[in-house]
Amino acid sequence: MKLSLGPLQYFWPKEKVLEFYKQVEDWPVDIVYLGEVVCAKRRELKLEDWLVIAEQLTAAGKEVVLSTLILLEADSELSRLEKICSNGRYSVEANDISAVHLLDGKNHFVIGPHINSYNAGTLAVMHDCGATRWVMPFELGQSTLQRLVAEKPATLETEVLVYGRLPLSFSARCFTARADNVPKDQCELRCISDENGLPLQTQEGQELFTVNGVQLQSGVPCNLLGEMPVLMDMGVEVVRLSPEAGSMNELVTLFRDVIDQKHSAVEAVDIMQDRFAQQEWCNGFWHEEAGMNWKENRLQG
Repeated sequence: MKLSLGPLQYFWPKEKVLEFYKQVEDWPVDIVYLGEVVCAKRRELKLEDWLVIAEQLTAAGKEVVLSTLILLEADSELSRLEKICSNGRYSVEANDISAVHLLDGKNHFVIGPHINSYNAGTLAVMHDCGATRWVMPFELGQSTLQRLVAEKPATLETEVLVYGRLPLSFSARCFTARADNVPKDQCELRCISDENGLPLQTQEGQELFTVNGVQLQSGVPCNLLGEMPVLMDMGVEVVRLSPEAGSMNELVTLFRDVIDQKHSAVEAVDIMQDRFAQQEWCNGFWHEEAGMNWKENRLQG
């Protein structure tokens, strides 16, 4: 099983991004996804900058995949998408069906989690277009994954997000700008101040959502560390962690230790709960319940 680091969801200053991926060079991850996927206005890094990072990570022995924007709204965004899809060196994660159209029959690519891959027929069509790996949509659960792994084309790899806040929706409007009562066109890129998004709490203080520009995420990260044995038994080839500010290196190491059998999943969960005692998690979608639910009892099974 391989370990991947998904595309950065948040808007960080360029120097912070460069420093982050410099650290990633030494982390025990096999695959790194690069690029802006949330908002086209976030231009701290140009495509050329992402390609420089890609070269450095490749030299460090990582497989690099360029991720595409999820919600395209302008011709300029389509032009950027075309450049990514025709980069000629790196595989591409298609997060919009327009990217699949551009990649069809030309390059091997990854079906991103934002394409509705809900049945084996869809996976077969994507495989015929050139897809070599698919990322399970975040809202699917264990039994659906098990069925699709059994029914998909044999050479199509499966990837599952095992840690990170879940993207729930995308909008043409900007939630961060609205929170500050300013128009989207005058947002002044305020989301750069929220390194892990802007928490949105209920009146009771529960972290219900995370506001991230035009993206709305789960309030707390999804955590499937305790489900790693199940994912391995299913034959899932890749598990993904979504980057966040903080103790990302520790999280990567915990998941790698389970993959390498240095710790059992139960031991790793205990370690995680000790190190991140104040952190809450969710895993409801995995159990085909409300996504915000957390079922700790399953971790010991």
